[in-house]
Amino acid sequence: MHGPHTVAARRMAKRAAIQGGLEAVSMLARAGVMRGARGMGAIFTLHHVRPATPKQFDPVAHLSVTPEFLDASIRRLKDEGYVPVALEDLASFLALPERPGPAMVFTLDDGYRDNDEYACPVFERHGVPYTIFVSGGFVDRTHSIWWETAEQLIAKLDEFVFDFGTGEKASPTRTMAEKYAAFDMLHKSLACTEQQEIIARLDLQAKDAGICPIDIVDRQVMNEEELRAIAERPLSHLGAHTIGHVNLAHSPEALMREEITRSAARVADITGETPKTLAYPYGDRCAAGPREYAAAEELGFELAVTTNPGVLNERSAGLRFALPRISLNGYYQRGRYVDALASGIPFAFSRSA
Repeated sequence: MHGPHTVAARRMAKRAAIQGGLEAVSMLARAGVMRGARGMGAIFTLHHVRPATPKQFDPVAHLSVTPEFLDASIRRLKDEGYVPVALEDLASFLALPERPGPAMVFTLDDGYRDNDEYACPVFERHGVPYTIFVSGGFVDRTHSIWWETAEQLIAKLDEFVFDFGTGEKASPTRTMAEKYAAFDMLHKSLACTEQQEIIARLDLQAKDAGICPIDIVDRQVMNEEELRAIAERPLSHLGAHTIGHVNLAHSPEALMREEITRSAARVADITGETPKTLAYPYGDRCAAGPREYAAAEELGFELAVTTNPGVLNERSAGLRFALPRISLNGYYQRGRYVDALASGIPFAFSRSA
């Protein structure tokens, strides 16, 4: 068992290693090395877009970028010849015999209210289409967002006593290092498993501590009226993101299909049209695989996106239900890192590329 200070040191070391790698790739990209690695473009993932608000305990800081960074990223990509493409139009764009440049496609997961306030004006200023993936349970305030609940709960406690699935464990949470270690333990317990029972226990404990998980959702996520207003804008689209933001790969098949089907129906209730696109919650190989890809196709979607990192290439036409995305990460908000990621060099030797 590793202590909280070891966990904190590993967090810092990992971030430093990634940053160092991005710096190196940025230099290669500027030098024109492996120019062909960028392929046909990239799909970018965002969550929160909002002004920077420094917090002592911020375990999901990677999910937030500033509107200034988003603006700078779009400018840099345009300068590199990237062409704005809606996700819904991507298949036809990639099928063109001659394309005007690599595609830049923007997606936002979960439907946070700050997307409307801060991200949409940036996209509209640049004429860039975007797709917001909607979880029906967040819209209807029937499901909580576990990572937001956990952040507020652990920030408040001096000791986190919790059953991670193998019985109760007491974790001290007085120091920042201890709080991050407890959050990481919770994250790990949820990463590759059926999550509902663990999330239910977390919500109950939060309520006992005076924190309402649904109030958090209500403050942060757009409601039906707000989403309907966004859907009417010419550059916007809404896509499906399940009802409960569940790990589909660790759900029984009937539940997996129900989550996807109900999610599409919920988006159609808002927009009047069945969504063409789906984003698998969490989206990595622990959360979506061949079974989910086949279900997305069988249930009538045109495209589905993962969070497996990579750029678009000649294989992408055959991976319409397992498309890779590149996360714009709050820890690495420098324009040259966007260049580095979009270059495709980090993924050139990866299976997900």
